[in-house]
Amino acid sequence: MSSHNEQVQPTQFDLAAKPQADDGATPLPHRQESGPPGWVIPALGALLLVGAIVVFWLPGRVASPQLSTETDANPANIEQAAPTSSQEPAANDQASPWSDAQMAKLRKEAQDILGELLDVQFRLQERGVARWAPEPFEQATAQAQQGDALYKEREFEEAKISYEKALTQLLTLEAAIPETFETQLELARWALEQSEAQTVASSLELAELIEPSGPGLAELRVRESVLPEVQQLLSTAAEAEPSGDLAAAEQALREALAKDPQHLLVANELARVSAAHIQEQFNDAMSDGYLALDESRFDDARAAFRRADKLQPGSAEAASASQEVASAQTSARLASLQRSGADAEHKEAWQAAITAYKAALEIDANILFARDGLARSEPRARLDKQFQAAIDEPNRLADVAVAELTETLIQQAGTFQPKGPVLTEQLRKLEQLLALANKPVTVTLQSDLETEVIVYKVARLGRFEQRQLDLRPGIYTAVGTRNGYRDTRQTFEIRHNSPAVPIVIACTEAI
Repeated sequence: MSSHNEQVQPTQFDLAAKPQADDGATPLPHRQESGPPGWVIPALGALLLVGAIVVFWLPGRVASPQLSTETDANPANIEQAAPTSSQEPAANDQASPWSDAQMAKLRKEAQDILGELLDVQFRLQERGVARWAPEPFEQATAQAQQGDALYKEREFEEAKISYEKALTQLLTLEAAIPETFETQLELARWALEQSEAQTVASSLELAELIEPSGPGLAELRVRESVLPEVQQLLSTAAEAEPSGDLAAAEQALREALAKDPQHLLVANELARVSAAHIQEQFNDAMSDGYLALDESRFDDARAAFRRADKLQPGSAEAASASQEVASAQTSARLASLQRSGADAEHKEAWQAAITAYKAALEIDANILFARDGLARSEPRARLDKQFQAAIDEPNRLADVAVAELTETLIQQAGTFQPKGPVLTEQLRKLEQLLALANKPVTVTLQSDLETEVIVYKVARLGRFEQRQLDLRPGIYTAVGTRNGYRDTRQTFEIRHNSPAVPIVIACTEAI
């Protein structure tokens, strides 16, 4: 088929009518010169008729190429289906250049809008628009397909208008992305509160498709990951509360809130259960206090009422009960406390003596036996606590300052009279521990001549292969550093009766 820009060439009749001689053909028989045979004239007339048809009738019947009607209705295929300016068929053989230019301009405008339309369409499809706005997207697609149909009919201006409408619809969808994203996050937050794991998963999946790195998404993913644990803890609390184990219910809710601090339902449940638990503890404390008061156990009664007051600060009920204890048996209470204090001092139970005397002073701040007893007991209690801590943790004596302070305290304790068996035994043990703590132990350190070694609170040793240090018993930390290698840290304990095992400090792990 000829191009639409080509002109149909007329047939060359002389070539069509003149037979070519074939070199290998049989020679024609000799004709008489009297005239042509009878068949020649009809054949020549037929050839002339065919030539006339080719020249005058055939050119008007040659059809111009038309736009393909098989173009995909999807706007993504319009640009391929649309002819370029070099392929624009003439709508009319008589069309003027001005008309052709107008058509080309309109087609170019339609193609430009189509290009922008395709860009927006692809961006929306990448963000899953078919899942969160299927109907508006289908409407925009239908509008674009209408433009396709108009484009095929060479109605370029109407096609441009249709494409513009579709583009506006898609741009509106694109502008709604932030709001749609936030809507999915809100749905996920609501589903987290309702423990609807499937809804949480689907909402976050769609939100991630819309905005893969959107704000708040990572936080909700973390909350989603702990949702099964939160659900289990909520079930534990729900089972414990009806059975009266409010402590277990409160603990479960605290753990749930620690896993998901943003969970409003858990926070509200924790506040409610905590309040109920406090009320339960308050009631128990008040019951214990009145029971102790009835049995003349005034210390227990006062302690119970104080416990109740701490649970509900400013409670008038607890304050009234405490006043009732004080006014009911003041004299007996003071006498009992005096005996308790004196007995505690005799047993060197200094903290118990302090408790007794303080309890007496709470009743009457001017009571003499309690003031004197407290003045005696508090220094001894502090000393007892320090001595016992040194005995329980002898490694602390490796610190020179601690050792010197302990020696000073031993000297002060030597002036106490009577010392008592507890203090005497403490002094004996401390003197032994100090002797051991002050006796150095030789320690061998090994390295690789490449690592800089520091022993904290001892010395900067630098690089070496082997060094020996005399260290007091205790816990030490050595750190090795080397360029290009990961730092190493060794914590070791020196004891007076432990075998001398070399300490190796070397950086061997390259970075």
